[in-house]
Amino acid sequence: MTAATDVLAPAAAPAPRRRDFEVVFALMAALLVAAPFVVYPVFLMQALCFALFACAFNLLIGYVGLLSFGHAMFLGSAGYVSAHAAKEWGVTPELAILLGVLTSGAIGLVVGALAIRRQGIYFAMITLALSQMIYFFCLQAPFTHGEDGIQSVPRGKLFGVLDLADNMTMYFFVLAVFLGGFLLIYRIIHSPFGQVLKAIRENEPRAISLGYSVDRYKLAAFVMSAALAGLAGATKSLALQNASLTDVHWSMSGEVVLMTLIGGLGTMFGPVVGAFVIIAMLNYLAQFGQWVLVIQGVIFVVCVLAFRRGVVGEIGALIRREL
Repeated sequence: MTAATDVLAPAAAPAPRRRDFEVVFALMAALLVAAPFVVYPVFLMQALCFALFACAFNLLIGYVGLLSFGHAMFLGSAGYVSAHAAKEWGVTPELAILLGVLTSGAIGLVVGALAIRRQGIYFAMITLALSQMIYFFCLQAPFTHGEDGIQSVPRGKLFGVLDLADNMTMYFFVLAVFLGGFLLIYRIIHSPFGQVLKAIRENEPRAISLGYSVDRYKLAAFVMSAALAGLAGATKSLALQNASLTDVHWSMSGEVVLMTLIGGLGTMFGPVVGAFVIIAMLNYLAQFGQWVLVIQGVIFVVCVLAFRRGVVGEIGALIRREL
């Protein structure tokens, strides 16, 4: 693991057995299916999109050891493209999301090809610098409407059949996207490709000595993470019916780092928990204004000092000790 990620968190927690994962996944899915009947669906849709975003980020930092400070560029750029395609071109929601994912994947390919040539803090700074370039492009480009963003994005009909204008229908579509993306990340991590990524994270020189093309594996992981982050951003722009500079701003890259660390770096369910915690804070503590940022900072410091594995990581370690 690089020096930059060493500062943020310890080595990733051991992966749970497959049966344990299946049980926890089933419980999570059941809770999320029942949630919109108790909690406001729009809040849940926002939380699910950010949960997928955090999982995509965790794929890169938790399993490859690459700390990106510019992941907001993929979330925001996909959101803008999807929103513009749905509103101005009148494309169907599935096509709008696909265009957003392709856009973020293409940007990820270019950025990754430039950034993986460096390691540690230099990699992080390159991603941050390129993310700022994307931010200023979005600020100036005519189709993004500057600081106003793209508003009143039509949700349309999924495959020409399901009317996503209904919040409950839209919620279950977002849930399906999240669960599909979550399972895809799980499959990537537990594939032979994922095992090589973990080997690179733990000891890159040894992986090179074994004959693996480390840069190609890093680039592939970076593009996958970017595309999944784009999937989250594109889905979010349709669910919340807007695309704004907030999603492409550098502070959003900081938010996703916070989500991942609070939930548990290198765990499957940690980023989901962290995303829900942060989004709940932003929504329910909004009356405190700028003090929300102070509260977030306090939580971050407490987690780094007292819960180095994150919420899910600490719970998992406690269960293993009891067993």
